[in-house]
Amino acid sequence: MQERSSVGELAKQLRDELDRYSPGGKLPSSRVLVERFRVSPVTVSRALAQLVAEGLVVTRPGAGAFRTQPRTATAAVGDTSWQEVSLSADATAEAVPRTVDASGVLVSLSAPPPGVIEFNGGYLHASLQPERAMAAALARAGRRPGAWSRPPVDGVAELREWFARGIGGAISAAEVLITAGGQSALTTALRALAPPGAPVLVESPTYPGMLAIARAAGLRPVPVPVDSGGVKPRLLADAFRATGARVFVCQPLFQNPTGAVLAPERRGEVLGIARAAGAFVVEDDFVRRLVHADAGPLPRPLAADDPDGVVVHVCSLTKATSPSFRVGALAARGPVLERLRAIQVVDTFFVPGPMQEAALELVGSPAWPRHLRSVSAELKNRRDTMTAALSLHLPELVLPHIPSGGYHLWLRLPDGTDEAALVAGALRAGVSVTPGRPYFCAEPPAAHLRLSFAGVAGTAEITEGVRRLRTACDEVL
Repeated sequence: MQERSSVGELAKQLRDELDRYSPGGKLPSSRVLVERFRVSPVTVSRALAQLVAEGLVVTRPGAGAFRTQPRTATAAVGDTSWQEVSLSADATAEAVPRTVDASGVLVSLSAPPPGVIEFNGGYLHASLQPERAMAAALARAGRRPGAWSRPPVDGVAELREWFARGIGGAISAAEVLITAGGQSALTTALRALAPPGAPVLVESPTYPGMLAIARAAGLRPVPVPVDSGGVKPRLLADAFRATGARVFVCQPLFQNPTGAVLAPERRGEVLGIARAAGAFVVEDDFVRRLVHADAGPLPRPLAADDPDGVVVHVCSLTKATSPSFRVGALAARGPVLERLRAIQVVDTFFVPGPMQEAALELVGSPAWPRHLRSVSAELKNRRDTMTAALSLHLPELVLPHIPSGGYHLWLRLPDGTDEAALVAGALRAGVSVTPGRPYFCAEPPAAHLRLSFAGVAGTAEITEGVRRLRTACDEVL
């Protein structure tokens, strides 16, 4: 984060000084810039690259960086108002308009302003990411023979085998497709399994990104409530009968946002209910590798106990590595695999070979198990710090479940709380939090907040962030 800030600051200084040079004039050498601004050569290189991208500077190998000719032409202002009619006309013939609302996703993707503590993040802080191991893996992957050739459309065979072993059961490498992360895999699965206008059963509350996928595909999300033991089987069966749905999307392990784990006695029941309905279960196994140090043995994926092809399994390396390390997998048995493959090929062709080879290098290196052990211990420490701080400073916020995996806590606010006002007040107090409303596809039973403890620099920020949230609560509650 500090390196990124230094790059931006240096780029601004260089941009402000460009008027000193005539068009075509040469800028100081990288060595001079390093000494003058007391930054690293990498920072200088990235700052110059930013100016090149802005069209302000051009670099010539062996010669240096030069100011470009100033741009004098201004783009014509067009009239795009016609699009409102065109886009709205598309929806008139659709049973469910395919509106695309990314607001629930952007909450966890948008970086807060400087100085604001990030409790809304959905990924590991840079200090928790295996940056050196990823960089080394990518460097080794780029030198592998054939790395830059066209990869198999299903994915590199060895990587498919690695994912198949991780899922377990009878899943083989032939039943695995490599995807560009979990979001891409979920998109492919929903497009393959349900036609536009169809209902799709979802946990309530659930991941906003999945709701956005469903609605963008013209599907109708139907909520099925969850408790501390996961989805309620009786209500799931009722929902299948009432809607005729053929798809149920669930997160059986450390569910987002509740952190619930599907109870052992419910696992077989859920699969049986779906099988009786002639329906698929899309299993989003998104944080299996972010288990906390005190979790104990984890249950197997539902796909490992499914010989009949009911489960379409989705998993990814992204959550345990970096938001930019977008490598995941889809696993399915039976004829549905061909439909999944066809949709993925049409949408993306294939996942870039160097990324797949880098994933293989990473998970096969000694650094990988060390990284997972380190993250496991650190997440437990952060979770405990946040729960203790909440108990001390915000006892009126109800924490119904303390998860043993994942990266966040799900809090119920006091009855009558204005959720939006509290989120805005928290930002004014210097902490960004995630509102609960986007996690519900129907009216929520109460106001909630989701607080992430993975996107901050450390436990001191967690304690300070909860203190700031106390200030916001004093203002709003």
